[in-house]
Amino acid sequence: MLDHLIRGATVVDGTGAPSYTADVGIRDGRIAVVAPPGTVTEEARTSEDATGLVLAPGFVDPHTHYDAQLFWDPYATPSLNHGVTTVAGGNCGFTLAPLHPGRPADADYTRRMMSKVEGMSLVALEEGAPWSWSSFGEYLDALEGRIAVNAGFMVGHCALRRYVMGEDAVGGQPTPAQLDEMLALFHEAMEAGAWGLSTTQSATHSDGDGKPVASRHAGPAELLALSRAVAAHEGTQIEAIVAGCLDQFSDEEIELLVAMSAEAGRPLNWNVLTIDAAVPERVPRQLIASERAREAGGRIVALTMPILTPMNMSLGTFCALNLIPGWGEILGLPVPERIEKLRDPDVRAEMLRRAGSKEAGVFRRLAHFGRYVIGDTYSPANEGLTGRVVQDIAAERGQEPFACLIEICANDQLRTVLWPMPTDNDPASWALRAETWQHEDVLLGGSDAGAHLDRMCGAPYTTRFLGDCLRGRKLMGLEQAVKMLTDDPAQLFGLRERGRIEEGWHADLVLFDPERIDAGKATLVHDLPGDSPRLDSRAIGINAVWVNGVETIREDVVTGAVPGTVLRSGRDTRTVSTK
Repeated sequence: MLDHLIRGATVVDGTGAPSYTADVGIRDGRIAVVAPPGTVTEEARTSEDATGLVLAPGFVDPHTHYDAQLFWDPYATPSLNHGVTTVAGGNCGFTLAPLHPGRPADADYTRRMMSKVEGMSLVALEEGAPWSWSSFGEYLDALEGRIAVNAGFMVGHCALRRYVMGEDAVGGQPTPAQLDEMLALFHEAMEAGAWGLSTTQSATHSDGDGKPVASRHAGPAELLALSRAVAAHEGTQIEAIVAGCLDQFSDEEIELLVAMSAEAGRPLNWNVLTIDAAVPERVPRQLIASERAREAGGRIVALTMPILTPMNMSLGTFCALNLIPGWGEILGLPVPERIEKLRDPDVRAEMLRRAGSKEAGVFRRLAHFGRYVIGDTYSPANEGLTGRVVQDIAAERGQEPFACLIEICANDQLRTVLWPMPTDNDPASWALRAETWQHEDVLLGGSDAGAHLDRMCGAPYTTRFLGDCLRGRKLMGLEQAVKMLTDDPAQLFGLRERGRIEEGWHADLVLFDPERIDAGKATLVHDLPGDSPRLDSRAIGINAVWVNGVETIREDVVTGAVPGTVLRSGRDTRTVSTK
């Protein structure tokens, strides 16, 4: 007997093939039957009429930071609401394990680092996760059986370094014995099911003490040794971040990434390729790394987002503005001193100069302060400004836009929420995106879901992208769009029998209304441990989501079931060799 029968759905199977109408039956977590409508004779415990609705494989998000959130939110909201049934975590060199059992303070260091570098609530990290593990395998075991999504995790380089080197991980170099210990620890993690290595060399990544995170101190020899270790395990790969990910790679960065992938014989993915017609040289430069990797026997895959993800800013708390060269020192001052500095015309002029310089890279886009929209305000002086554009307010007041913005924020003691309007929302940039998405080494993703919770909400990229394809810009057809969200990432990670609607494969499925599918506006909610805030977005037009054959979402509401599994390398992933 079937567990559930979905009748008359328009099946988009994930392969890119034309859609077709079929009945799809689920049994024991698998797709048991895909047949012409009305031809399934086997009885089903439950069934539903899906006429006019699209049935697609569950979406695979290749870049998330749900490592901690899954402990207090096993549904990985809002990703699951938006049809994501499999998430890749442990990215950017940051994981919650391994933790040295003899140094309890390392857990506190890790929490403060995650709070700073990934914008996670420190209270939520302290209160929401058990921190009961030491080894990476114990961390995976702590999640097993209690999550509603499928989740796989890389091992963070920072955690490996911290475990072996202690405080010397920041600033120090491992001795030969310590490197051997790091490699042994890494092998142990992959034997337990880790997907491979994640690391960062990005200048934007600092720990809770404001120091460069541990992996930034690693030299090429250490990175290549870890890459070779990846090659010893089935179903593994690499994720890496370097400073040039934000704008354009240096020659040295390209050489390093190519060597890492070639040494491992595995794909290496990086995040995130920003596509902007105003900077036409960026995409060709970034994809040179992919060309050279293939020549060297590796593969480098660029992740890119198919939507413009709104991200708010604030002069009062750490955000992307702090990452503009020279801005961090000013925005890190106590609030009264910060306001005094920001009101100084000479200081503002220098800040604007630095923000517009080549060294600011992709952060140059944040320097168009007239294009900011005022969000939440907190003082009588700012009443009525919410939703207004700074350049309009500045024109009324006869002020320069940045000076106007500073005064508005100062009235709120810098608590004002600011929403920058995207500078790359023009037809030329969208045409360039559609062209770039066709490249064999470009993959959709990079949501950062689970991180930067009160600043951005990238999780709904799946539904917003599909809505755009069906009713908006229509840059590609539905079948190809679904393939890019399902089979393409599943193939990159070597997921076994996931990413397609095919008999015998795991029943990770999304049923949606093509006339309605979309994502609601990001809104601030206080539902994290400690009443901490995050941005959330309602899924529109998603009728149901199944994970391993069990219904987890119905009409944007979680069912309470936790049928997800921790996807372990080798068992749940096959090797995607680059040689």
